[in-house]
Parts: sequence; structure tokens; C-alpha cells
Amino acid sequence: MPSSLLSTKKIVIASRESLLAMWQAKFIQKLLGELYPQTEISILGMTTRGDQILDQSLSKIGGKGLFIKELEQALEDGRADIAVHSMKDMPMNVPEGFKLAAITEREDPRDAFVSNQFASLIALPEGSIVGTSSLRRESQLRAHFSHLQVRPLRGNVQTRLRKLDEGQYAAIILAAAGLKRLGLSDRITTLLSPEQSLPAVGQGALGIECRADRTDLVDLVQPLHHQETAYCVEAERAMSQVLGGSCQVPLGAFAEISNGTLHLRGFVAQPDGKHVVSGELTGSPECGIAMGQQLAQKLKQEGADQILATLVVTEGWT
Repeated sequence: MPSSLLSTKKIVIASRESLLAMWQAKFIQKLLGELYPQTEISILGMTTRGDQILDQSLSKIGGKGLFIKELEQALEDGRADIAVHSMKDMPMNVPEGFKLAAITEREDPRDAFVSNQFASLIALPEGSIVGTSSLRRESQLRAHFSHLQVRPLRGNVQTRLRKLDEGQYAAIILAAAGLKRLGLSDRITTLLSPEQSLPAVGQGALGIECRADRTDLVDLVQPLHHQETAYCVEAERAMSQVLGGSCQVPLGAFAEISNGTLHLRGFVAQPDGKHVVSGELTGSPECGIAMGQQLAQKLKQEGADQILATLVVTEGWT
């Protein structure tokens, strides 16, 4: 064991205070505790701005970075050593001075259809209200099921399920990974294939972030790094980064490795689903980042540029 690890006697993990975020932090705490039994590992729970503003969609209040900023501040001022994030919440550009030190093995990356009355999206009657928090899901729903009403759905997993149970929605779409991690697999009515709903960039994987100058922590968390997952997530993030991926851009990217080959799929769409540009590439896992960049350029050439330009005008971006 490197001497730098032996000298790390205490690790503080910064985490959002939602049940799911705390589950994720405790999961990493447990794994690190098994690796380094002599190290004291604690969790600093924090409420972020993204958790506080629940009456507006993320795309209108600044994006998923709202879930990250306060945790990074805790790393910067020394209150915490590492932060645990859901990779789908990580902005495409990690701020200067910080480092994504490890990406854990992926849980189920698919979206889950959840309903108390209906067996599938196809079974929903015309005009049924479906709740989702993401433009990615909304654009795909509108493209394939134009007869349904898509309404915003914010809050933690429990809040979203409560709103479904109260009858505010006929169905809701959630990440399968979150439901499984919280022991709520029984709430999953059916899992949506990538063909039905292409997952979000990084969905199902956890990221461990620290200050870039903390090489001791980078070394310490390496046993939790899952290279196959990292190849996939890095390819997805590379595609999204070139396309300016954020909560304001309805896009999805999903990579998986089979028989030593990485298969990357991606799309960009208008929020109403009326214009969708999609594509895919296969290649060596080690070339995932280049593949992501290449797929993004391919999508741009096939019309994604026009969609992105429309979004810029609509959202008033600068």
C-alpha cells in the first residue's frame, strides 16, 4: 500500500441529503471502509440549490450543476475530502481544480416505467399524463407517443412516487438504478429498452470527485474504479460535451461493451420530439472518447446543429 494511503486517517464524503444520494455515499463509505479499516470515514450531508428549488424544471433554473456546486465548495474549503455524485448529474466539464477520480461499476442504466394502473407505455390511453423530470425523456415520449400528455415531475424518488400514488399522473418515468438502490424494484412496472428510451449520459454509474491536488485521494479510490464502465461513460460524456450537453439540451447517449467492442448510440431532439437526429458507432473501448466526439460531429452534420441553434434562440442562451 502506498505511504500516502497509510497517512490518510480520516475521509469525509460530501453528499446531498436525499435518500438516494445518501445511499450512494454510504455505499462508497462501506466499500472504502472494507478497503481501509483503519481509516475513519464519515459523511457530510448537504442541501444543494437543486434540492431547494422544486417548482421549476432543471432546464430553467441552471441545470444539474445545481446539485454539484455546494459539494465542490466543501471540497475546496476542506470540509470534505471526496464527493459522491450520480454520473448523470455531473456537468460535462469538471471545473478547474477538481478531478473525477473514479467511476464505479454501473447499475442498471435503463429508464423504468412506473404505473399503478397500466402495464406499459403502449397501454396508456390517449391523453394520459406521464411525469418526467428530463427533456431527454420528454422528447422521446413525444416522438413515440404523441397522444400522451407529458408533465414536469420534480422532487426526490419518494416524492415522485407519492405524486403518482395520489393520482396526479397515470405513469412516471424514473431511472431504474435509483429505484433498485433504494430497494424499490417492486415499483418498476416495466423496464424501457434503450430503443424505447435511450438513457442519460452516465446513468447508473457513480462518480467520485476530489480536488485535483489530492493525489493521495486519487490513489485511494482507484480500487473502486471500474474501467469498462469508465470507457462507456467517457464515450457518452465526450459526445455530450461536443454537443453542449446540459439539462437544456434533449439528448441521450448510451455505450455498452460486448465481446470487446464498444457500441455507442446517441441522439439529439427538439423537446416536442418532432425532429430527432440519431446515430451509432462501434469500435475499441480504448477509443471511446474519440468515438463520442466523432458521433457528435456526425449528428451535427445530419441536423443536430439546426436543433441546437433553435434551442439557443428559444432558451435565450448566451
